[in-house]
Amino acid sequence: MMFSAVDAGLDNLLFVLEQLDNAAYTAKNSSLSEASIGEHTRHIIEMFQCLEQAYTTAEVHYDNRKRDLLLQTSVAAAIDAINGLKVSLIKDDKLLALVQTVDGQNLNIATNYQRELLYNYEHCIHHQALIKVALLGIKDIDIPESFGVARSTIAYRQQCAQ
Repeated sequence: MMFSAVDAGLDNLLFVLEQLDNAAYTAKNSSLSEASIGEHTRHIIEMFQCLEQAYTTAEVHYDNRKRDLLLQTSVAAAIDAINGLKVSLIKDDKLLALVQTVDGQNLNIATNYQRELLYNYEHCIHHQALIKVALLGIKDIDIPESFGVARSTIAYRQQCAQ
């Protein structure tokens, strides 16, 4: 179930990205505090990559992600990275340590792969909602109805419609 949700979320992002050229992808948007679709996409990708890399070390430290500028300036690079994640994120659950730096101090919190995958999925949806704000200003783009909408919100809307 978890992997299918993550896969669907990443597929939605791919569907949108495949409609963009690099100019639209990198354009600064005043509604996003001058951030770009590419910057938000890079952030999504790198959080998932950070989790994937933590699987072997058993320690996930999101603060230490790579921040690869190519992922925020090249639609093709982002698409390739997302397609790679769709395969590499499928892993068995295991215990992990979450390391978070707060006020210069490292906090170590017990967690697990499935919990962090869920966190990243929800984080992805949140950033898709921000990306959607920028997409609404682009003509002739097809945005999936579920893009940037949490599954719980979709279920709630369906319940209200009945």
